[in-house]
Order: sequence, then C-alpha cells, then structure tokens
Amino acid sequence: MRLPEPLARLPRPQLIGAVRGMGHGSVASVLKIALDAAYVLLALITLVALIALVVFLFLPVDNWTVSNEEGGVQQALTRPLILFGLGVLCAWFGGFLLILRQLRQIFRTLTLGDPFQPENVRRLRQIGATLAIVTAGVWIAQSVVAARLAPGVLDRQGVGALLTPIFSVMVVFVLAEVFREGARLRRESELTI
Repeated sequence: MRLPEPLARLPRPQLIGAVRGMGHGSVASVLKIALDAAYVLLALITLVALIALVVFLFLPVDNWTVSNEEGGVQQALTRPLILFGLGVLCAWFGGFLLILRQLRQIFRTLTLGDPFQPENVRRLRQIGATLAIVTAGVWIAQSVVAARLAPGVLDRQGVGALLTPIFSVMVVFVLAEVFREGARLRRESELTI
C-alpha cells in the first residue's frame, strides 16, 4: 500500500505521530488546537452578548417590531423581551463555554497519552450535566417565548425536539462510565506491578 504524497515525505517518527490517536502530533493534539480556537471564539461571542445585554439595559427601545416568516403576525420588541432573549443567549453561550473548557482539559490528557484519569470522569459528568441544563433551558425558554412573550411569532417546540439532545446527554454519561472503568483498571494494573 502506498502512502499519500504529503505523508510519504515525512520522516518515519513524524509519520507514526501523524496517524496515531494520542500523544503529541496526534489527531487528539490537532483537535485540541481546534477546541482552543473554538473556546476563544465562543468566549468573544459570549462577551459581545453580555455587552449587548448591558447596552440594552439603557438603550431606548421604541417602535421595534418583529414578525414571523410569513410576515403576518407582528410582535413589538419590548425591553423585557430583548433582555430575556439576550439573557438566554448569554446563558446558552456560557453553557457551551463550560463544555468546551472541560473538553479542552480532556483533550489535554489525550495529548499527554494518559486519558484514563479520575478527573476525566468528573469532567465528562460535568459536560453531561451542563448539556442537560442547556438543553432544558433552551426548551423552556423557547416555550415561554412562544406562549407568553411572542405568541404566534415563534412556534413551540414539541417533546420530540428533545430526543436527540437527551440521547447525546446519555452518551456522555456512558462515556464517563467507560472512563471510570478505564481508570479503575489502570489503578489495578499499577497495583499489581
């Protein structure tokens, strides 16, 4: 089997590092760099949303309206509605900022080649809990906006919209248990040597 041209030119140690899953020069280290960039970008977006929230506390809001996609139903944009929306956005971005922070720490252990640490079990559980809270918060916020703040402008989400996020939360908790078992096996193997 012939290697692709960019990989064929690499010296043998770099080639091994380029295709392995853990350690320096691995896929995990590339993903760690992408997570770092996403974390910085999301932190900036969260900061902008927080600044907008503060600005709209003092900005006069007069004669602003929003309508649904068909243009039939119009809703006045009041200060409470705008502040509620910006507050929900800040909470949503902040939740995912917490998730990215934990993911970055997990990928740091992957880059070091030592993923089965008890701290990673705690981190995965925190990711699952944060994802569950963010999902429930978005669902509740959209229901409140659709029912009370902007009826007819925004459709209510059904329970079916929660199936994929609930499945994702369960997968994260199962991964936490896999990491817990891996940490336990690692601890047992260290004791037998």
